[in-house]
Amino acid sequence: MRRRTFLTASATATLAAKAPSASASAAAAPPITPTLTARDPQASRNAQAAYAFLVASENAARAGNRPMTIIGQHVEAQNELYNPQYGDAGGATYVGYYYKKAQAITGRLPGFVEIDLGPGYGSSNGWGTFTPRSYNQNLGLPSGQKQWQYADDAVDLAFGIWKGLPRAADGTYNYSGTMVGADGRISEVANGGAAAGMVGVSFHQPYPGSSLKDFSQVLTQVAGRRPGGVEYYPPATISTDQAWFDLVVDWAADTPQYRALLADLEILAADLSYFAAYDIPVLLRPYHEMNGPWFWWGGKTPATYKELWSITYDYLVTAKGLHNLIFVWSPSAWTPNGTNVPWDYYPGADRVDIVAVDDYNAKYGAAVSTPENQDFTNIYYKGLADYAKPRMLAETGNVPITAPTDAAPATNALTASPWVIWSIWGDRLTASNSNTDVKATYYATSQVWTGGSGTGYGQNFNWGSIHAH
Repeated sequence: MRRRTFLTASATATLAAKAPSASASAAAAPPITPTLTARDPQASRNAQAAYAFLVASENAARAGNRPMTIIGQHVEAQNELYNPQYGDAGGATYVGYYYKKAQAITGRLPGFVEIDLGPGYGSSNGWGTFTPRSYNQNLGLPSGQKQWQYADDAVDLAFGIWKGLPRAADGTYNYSGTMVGADGRISEVANGGAAAGMVGVSFHQPYPGSSLKDFSQVLTQVAGRRPGGVEYYPPATISTDQAWFDLVVDWAADTPQYRALLADLEILAADLSYFAAYDIPVLLRPYHEMNGPWFWWGGKTPATYKELWSITYDYLVTAKGLHNLIFVWSPSAWTPNGTNVPWDYYPGADRVDIVAVDDYNAKYGAAVSTPENQDFTNIYYKGLADYAKPRMLAETGNVPITAPTDAAPATNALTASPWVIWSIWGDRLTASNSNTDVKATYYATSQVWTGGSGTGYGQNFNWGSIHAH
């Protein structure tokens, strides 16, 4: 498909992003007035309502009026399901293990869960599927591929978090009749049958044209350790340099690289269409950490990165008619006034709904006595204020609130930085935090929304008005 067959008139407009002021005050920031219909006049009812809730939370933070933060959890479904060395369980478990772990520690569930719909696990030539489903059966994907069961289970988990778990006794959803994997692992995660919160999707897409749909093919040839310094993956098998990237976004020439991009986006669109069919809003966070060089879309010229975003946006919204999406732009943590500031990569207010950051700095509540001891999370929070969008901490390792110990006082990063969502990455929930600190965060009911039946949303917000059909 040539991109010009589905582009809207505004898609080629270049919006000059104003570099946000590093000195902006969270409390003094003016209120914002964005609505989802300003970007997408056809935005679904539930997507509009969910976004309005996030905007209201952002405005409460800007006014200093009892701001609330949704506590979120990323689910590394591939590792949970397959990795024999992953996490505190010491091996493969089931998709949703760390979603349930938060409940096991605190008695409460996260109020937001993000799944990944990226590559398969291990050697996986081409996109595949574990069980053909209504949304992917027409794509011609090879079925019965074990390395793709995580995608089925992750979609089921997110579906159930919005609609309510557990499934019916026969393992089906009343809404769709789709079956869970034969092992029934997802049924271990339950939230009392009530809607439990918001859901998001990230997309660790292997480079367009890669036949090996593995995480290694998400990375550039020069990729090594990611931020945090502990993970290492082999790089992509071809050079994903700027010259190659130019071909990926060259829709006018209808290059093979561009067509390969659309083929990958069709896989993403298929999964997202399942959520759209039931008006489940999805916070979609594609092509994140673009201001770093480790992913194939990262470290490229801002103009070509924004072209990639525009292609993806128009393909999903205009060509595929997905109006349940809330778009999240999420750079990596940057050095203030350094070379990796992300401002030039901003796709524009008509292509972004939420601005975010991925920040693995552990000094959230540290005293600002030296430059090395600054609360960088607050620097990022203030730095994103001028975009006039809800602000989200999309990836991090540490919970925002810690309990006092003999060695250190209690800390509370939400006091200065009340992000609308604060989301913990996978196994970092227990690898980077004590159970005491996780409880301190989840029990801070005057500052955080949790999820599930009878807590968080259920107590403090008429969530049923959004979920009602």
